[in-house]
Amino acid sequence: MHFQDKRTKMMTEAALIAAVYVALVLLFKPISFGAIQFRIAEALCILPFFSLSAVPGIALGCLLGNFFSGAAMPDVVFGTFATLIAAIGSYQLRNVSKWLVCVPPILANAIIIPFVLQYAYGVTDAYYFLFATVGAGEILAVGVLGNILLLALESRKDSIFRQNIA
Repeated sequence: MHFQDKRTKMMTEAALIAAVYVALVLLFKPISFGAIQFRIAEALCILPFFSLSAVPGIALGCLLGNFFSGAAMPDVVFGTFATLIAAIGSYQLRNVSKWLVCVPPILANAIIIPFVLQYAYGVTDAYYFLFATVGAGEILAVGVLGNILLLALESRKDSIFRQNIA
């Protein structure tokens, strides 16, 4: 495949992933934010297992999802940063174990988002409580739903993520 074709394919994949992420955040907005959150869109954080395109796709999706949901600017910025770190970490672990791909999103969000909730939204709960609640939501969204998605896509990866760029 020609370089320009690969680049176009990667940008298209990233845009599609971002669009799905945004749609899921907006569709499930009432449960996607807050001290106790279950962001279903985070299940997509396993996609770096299949494609490098997922790294910018998920980060862009988080940025746009937060922005269009009316999130506070620190949430838009640092939530996206947490998701970008997570996506890069997941991509790095893709050849180690498919089961470890969900760990970076769980940890990055559990560590960073409590600070965002306290600073951007004035949530007065203790950091460790927020770490536990955000972490639990991430375990459900990425660890459970994400791994179900990973297993569902794994047998179809060659047709969905054809000629992957790595």
